[in-house]
Amino acid sequence: MRYLTAGESHGPALVATLEGLPAGLQVSSQDLVAELSRRRLGHGRSPRMAFEEDRVEVLGGVRHGVTLGSPVSVVIHNTEWPKWVDAMDPEPRDDLDEIRATGRGQRLTRPRPGHADLTAALKYGYDDVRDALERASARETAARVVVGTYAKRLLAEVGISVVSHVVNIGGEQVPDGAARPGPDDLDTVDASSVRCFDPDTDARMVARIDAAHADKDTLGGTIEVLAYGLPPGLGSHVHWDRKLDTRLAAACLSVQAMKGVEFGDGFDLASRPGSQAHDEIVREDDGTYRRLSDRAGGLEAGMSTGQPLRLRVAMKPISSLPQPLATVDLDTHQPAQAITQRSDACAVPRAGVVLESVVAFELADALLEKTGGDQVSEVRRNLDGYLSSLEGR
Repeated sequence: MRYLTAGESHGPALVATLEGLPAGLQVSSQDLVAELSRRRLGHGRSPRMAFEEDRVEVLGGVRHGVTLGSPVSVVIHNTEWPKWVDAMDPEPRDDLDEIRATGRGQRLTRPRPGHADLTAALKYGYDDVRDALERASARETAARVVVGTYAKRLLAEVGISVVSHVVNIGGEQVPDGAARPGPDDLDTVDASSVRCFDPDTDARMVARIDAAHADKDTLGGTIEVLAYGLPPGLGSHVHWDRKLDTRLAAACLSVQAMKGVEFGDGFDLASRPGSQAHDEIVREDDGTYRRLSDRAGGLEAGMSTGQPLRLRVAMKPISSLPQPLATVDLDTHQPAQAITQRSDACAVPRAGVVLESVVAFELADALLEKTGGDQVSEVRRNLDGYLSSLEGR
């Protein structure tokens, strides 16, 4: 499978095009809207979330709620577009100087530290950093949630589920040994305003966000993504770009503001001896293999082991601060304060929903590599055949 997204944060719409889905997958527009609504959850959100809606339109690849096997194309309309027609009009304008002098169309020349503003302006020759920030905005992730919704539905057809939860916000950390959500606990996670599965830590995270908001500051954190029901052997050890951990890490780091990924016990393994770093193997009476621990996070040598997948992703604080940082004005070359844009005090809770989507896409892609199949029924049949071949091995 592959996908492309297009569109700007305040443009008329975002577009997602997904190629490679098998035919026969049941997904409705309401399913897409439900997942996009999850993306808007979370304590610490910008006021923009109170009036920004996600109105989706499926343009192709689906008929009567069932995928056809052809490319799926979905538009997410921007309900704020009427306010931004002049500032973001794709067509040539005779009144461009007037538009760029005042209001929403005014040129932005004070790049924010930590954002795409300056480097993209240098790379592409922009004289207005809005040309960079509109595409670099995390608003683009709405299109990836649409793609992930289709991927999740395909995974569900073979009993695979993906769940995320927040384990750290601004240093408020879920304690070691705390319970993790299972495959049926997603609603419980979403019921938390910070998407934290541990009630005590939940309250501390909320207080930490409130304090940062009062200080006109922003917070990052850490999200854990879990996948249940994976068969052994997704991915491959034979080449670097077929390794599943390579693909998952790249997908997670492609999400705006993500700065690090670890699988299983990750960086902690570097401080342990080998006797305490690997998952010992036993064979059950039914002929299946099982690991006695979960240090590798369900991945070995670039392949799924059949154990639950566990990875963590670190997210930096948002770079749009209510109290802006120091920068340089691109016009005057003089010291200045960075531009301010509407932003969240903390976007970690919603980031988990996006990470579920990109992880689900990579897992679905690896599943189809293993099973093939132009129809969902073929995917199920081929996977069943592969799993049957493992019996007694």
